[in-house]
Amino acid sequence: MSYVDAEIASQPDCWRTAAQLASSEADQLPRPGERVAVVGCGTSWFMAMAYAARREHAGHGETDAFQASEFPTGRRYDRLIAITRSGTTTEVTDLLAALRGTLPTTVLVGDPAAPAAGLADAAVPLAFADERAVVQTRFATTALALLRAHLGDNVAALSADAEVAVRAPLPIDPTHIEQVTFLGRGWTVGLAHEAALKCREAATFWAEAYPAMDYRHGPISVAAPGRLVWAFGDLPDGLPEDVAATGAAFVHSRTHGCRSVIGNWAAGRTPLDPMADLILAQRFAVTLATSRGLDPDAPRHLARSVVLA
Repeated sequence: MSYVDAEIASQPDCWRTAAQLASSEADQLPRPGERVAVVGCGTSWFMAMAYAARREHAGHGETDAFQASEFPTGRRYDRLIAITRSGTTTEVTDLLAALRGTLPTTVLVGDPAAPAAGLADAAVPLAFADERAVVQTRFATTALALLRAHLGDNVAALSADAEVAVRAPLPIDPTHIEQVTFLGRGWTVGLAHEAALKCREAATFWAEAYPAMDYRHGPISVAAPGRLVWAFGDLPDGLPEDVAATGAAFVHSRTHGCRSVIGNWAAGRTPLDPMADLILAQRFAVTLATSRGLDPDAPRHLARSVVLA
């Protein structure tokens, strides 16, 4: 078993631990009504996107997500949350250093001894979710689980869904697919981007991601037999039918039990939480990698952290 396989499988336990940690670290996390910015790079940025949309939709306050290098330093926020597994990523450490004394900052970090932990005003260490794999899976989702728990989401139920997702058959055989497009709405747009990144990183596979409502404004033109559209969360009316007309396969956690194109593994189950559905997408990416003769623990051109000279 690869490192990434084992780390994917450990996510239910990591999420439960994160939910417990959310209570003890509440003072370091955004308060209702605060105007909050959330930053990260790569996978961490996509988790920031998901959290920002979910927090604002839940009525906790204005929340924006930025790639760390693109943070608008002239804009006013009450708090900044940074997500970084290694705590050494240059864009994140540079931003935290630049904001010292001007804006309260909290970092969610895998290594509590890393530079980012010392540069932020507060650190929430997630060492139990740190990873050996280059490709991020459990650290990022655990950070999001902690933030969701702090919003009041039922992470116990979410973890139960994750237990299903780490054991269930994949909804479609990756070896029969030549391209995949992931879609989301609201907070799940970030999950869609993350799922596509996993396919690109682990399997060097053609994968795209879009907001579901925007998909029919151009990207649907690449849909065809042998290709796949995978949607997270709520669906726009008519989208499954429009995808079916292209001949592409369609995956959606809310319809796993009734669409024959993806099998009936979830027949009789309630829909999976989209974060649990992301676990299936992670496993899809790893299976793609191994089917293509690639080592998912050694992705091309990548390292665990980007540290710039």
